[in-house]
Amino acid sequence: MKVLRTLPPLLVSAVLLAAEPGADPSQVRHRLSAVQARLAQVDQQLAALKKRRKGVLVELQDISLQAERVRAQAEGARIQRDQAQMEVQRITRRKEDIQKDMARLRVELRKQVRWMQAVGPFAGLGVVSSESDVKGFLERGRYLAYWRSQQRKRLNAVQTLQGELTIREAELKAALARLAQEEQAAAQLQASLRLNEGRLQAFLDGLSQDERRQQAVQSELAEEALQLERMLGQLAGRARADVFQSSVAFSALRGLLPRPVEGSLAQGFGERLHPKFRTRTVNSGLLIATGSGAPVTAVAEGRVVFADLYQSYGPMVILDHGGGYFSLYTHLRLFQVSKGQVLAPGEPLGQAGDTLDGSRLGFEVRLQATPQDPQTWLKQRYR
Repeated sequence: MKVLRTLPPLLVSAVLLAAEPGADPSQVRHRLSAVQARLAQVDQQLAALKKRRKGVLVELQDISLQAERVRAQAEGARIQRDQAQMEVQRITRRKEDIQKDMARLRVELRKQVRWMQAVGPFAGLGVVSSESDVKGFLERGRYLAYWRSQQRKRLNAVQTLQGELTIREAELKAALARLAQEEQAAAQLQASLRLNEGRLQAFLDGLSQDERRQQAVQSELAEEALQLERMLGQLAGRARADVFQSSVAFSALRGLLPRPVEGSLAQGFGERLHPKFRTRTVNSGLLIATGSGAPVTAVAEGRVVFADLYQSYGPMVILDHGGGYFSLYTHLRLFQVSKGQVLAPGEPLGQAGDTLDGSRLGFEVRLQATPQDPQTWLKQRYR
């Protein structure tokens, strides 16, 4: 399933939102982790791209990936700054609470001192008529001394904690200043991003007017499709002991499969002529328009036989359902399965990624290496 403007599995808009004031710190950390994971994946794709034979598609992917890398860096810098700001606010609130506690303790201690000064050291003794009167006076004196000692210890502890918080707040403010510098650098990265996006658009505009390069694209697409068919042929030709045996025959599930992702039909199965680039391609599956990062699930029980980057298909997962049937999930943002893992129907395998035309999932069903129309297998067809 190959169409030029839907090939590279790249983000074309910010995936993550900067943390809002008062946001849950755990959510901020999750967003930052997601940005860092996306950046690592982009770097991995760039490294894989260097190993591929040079061509129009490789050049197009390189421009798009460079733009995405800058976008992820800028987004990460903003989230880190917001994370530090939230920590400063939390420490500041805690410091104010401690100052209130200190003020209350000081008032109580002053009252106690004034009371002790007023009553004097022998107050309450009066006329000692028995040994029990003396004993009671001494016990009260020891209690008051203990109470004052505990209050002093607590005040000392609060003062120590205030000193620690002051130091910590200074450290956080220094970190915030550093992150502000990073945000300034991120702003510069945004300017670089605009240049990259302009370069990408100029490349696409030039391609639409260059018949020779259009033919090169079509040739590269055909070569990639042929290589994928060869790989599927090798998977289908494995020894019987290595073939997955499903509890339910996949051939019996025609018209009963669930959707791999919720969305609408962007491109159907079969041959089409690209309206802008005039390249004629054959879609070996469906291209489904969906939300960026939408969960992608297995349509049937199957074993993961491929989970890796694959040329301009991007991150791709292939499930072996037995009987020579395979399902393919392409243009993923990321996958969360590994080779050899067995998935149940409806089990998550990754997230939908972004292409130059928006958020898309490529979905294919194959018998051996032969493409099948996925719509005929789905219980609810895409429209």
